[in-house]
Amino acid sequence: MLRAFVNSFKVPDLRNKIFFTLFVIAVYRFGSFIPVPVVDIGRLTDALAEQGGQGFLSFIDLFSGGALTRMAIFGLGIMPYITASIIMQLLTVVIPMLEQWRKEGESGTKKINQWTRYVTVVLALLQSTGLVFLFHSGSAQLGGVDIFPTGEFTTPNVALIVLVMTAGTAMIMWMGELITQRGIGNGMSILIFSSVISGLPSQGRAILLSGGNAKFVFALLIGFVIVVAVIFIEQGQRRIPVQYAKRVVGRRMTTGGSTYIPLKVNQAGVIPIIFASSVLYFPTLLASVYHAPWFTSFVNNYVTNQRSLVYMVFYGLLVVFFAYFYTAIAFNPVDTADNLRKYGGFVPGIRPGPPTADYLSFVLTRITLPGSIFLATIALLPAIFFAYFLPVEFPFGGTSLLITVGVALETMKQLESQLLMRHYEGFLR
Repeated sequence: MLRAFVNSFKVPDLRNKIFFTLFVIAVYRFGSFIPVPVVDIGRLTDALAEQGGQGFLSFIDLFSGGALTRMAIFGLGIMPYITASIIMQLLTVVIPMLEQWRKEGESGTKKINQWTRYVTVVLALLQSTGLVFLFHSGSAQLGGVDIFPTGEFTTPNVALIVLVMTAGTAMIMWMGELITQRGIGNGMSILIFSSVISGLPSQGRAILLSGGNAKFVFALLIGFVIVVAVIFIEQGQRRIPVQYAKRVVGRRMTTGGSTYIPLKVNQAGVIPIIFASSVLYFPTLLASVYHAPWFTSFVNNYVTNQRSLVYMVFYGLLVVFFAYFYTAIAFNPVDTADNLRKYGGFVPGIRPGPPTADYLSFVLTRITLPGSIFLATIALLPAIFFAYFLPVEFPFGGTSLLITVGVALETMKQLESQLLMRHYEGFLR
């Protein structure tokens, strides 16, 4: 692996992509420490310290890497874009025009992406406005703290903060697309990865200080087991054999051959975890603008409280649902079966056309079930351990590790393919 790492810097094009990605990440992290004007960040920091790394603030701060609790210009993080993506993918199933755009290929994808950007800006405006009023309200979720100095909560100041945070979200979205186009890996996933991993050292230090050496070692062992399990499942796949018959093309006869269709056990990757977390973010966001005591109590006790059985069950079901949902979007058995028939391919023992599509759908449904249950288990296992056996600060352990390992694997695979194209030995063997 060390040799492959050195080789990746020997190729000028690949080296430029790596440095460009690191530069964008550095800009993103730098923007996470620049506070918006007017507000008193010290009050917000004290309120977070009193919550002990748990509760409302920690929940909404996962994908911003601590930027939101610093009220930074990148405070909203990538969450508005993730929410907009979920909305557009759900609408694709419902609205025929969006479904038609998706089938148009690259031109249709550009239209959907453009509308996703519009929805992202709208959501950023709404979320930033809700958060500004929440941070001024002296809500119990913030320990009764108002982060605005006396007399500074005026309409121009509110508009300025909302504009700055919305512009920060738009810039994050642009930087993510730049990484995808000119860097290494999926830009949005890389930014989420950098946000999540930035909090791991502080979480580990919190365990060491609060729980002592024994609990710290136990936490590391749990993390190691999760990493191994994630890698094992991520690499697992069901190979569907495909046979190609001989065909006459012009004056040539193409030779038949055999290959396979790799169906991954976890076809959706870490997307279900991200989507499930963002759905749980909805009631939390609503609680920031709707201050009814019963609703606020419900959010605090069951939505942001990882020790709640309701939270664990609902979160697990959301992960399973989004695993199936995203797999259905990412892999279309009907299109795959049609492409096989066009090029003279068939699955041994299965008729081409609709029977092949039904067979692929059946296999995909069966292997997605253990993959989705695995994701839900890994996401909830650390929460169960740390909630009932290790009462120390370690929020979002399973989610953090799943996102970290999943994105790292995908990025390594892209580097692997780039190295193999240039006849270098890759990372994975």
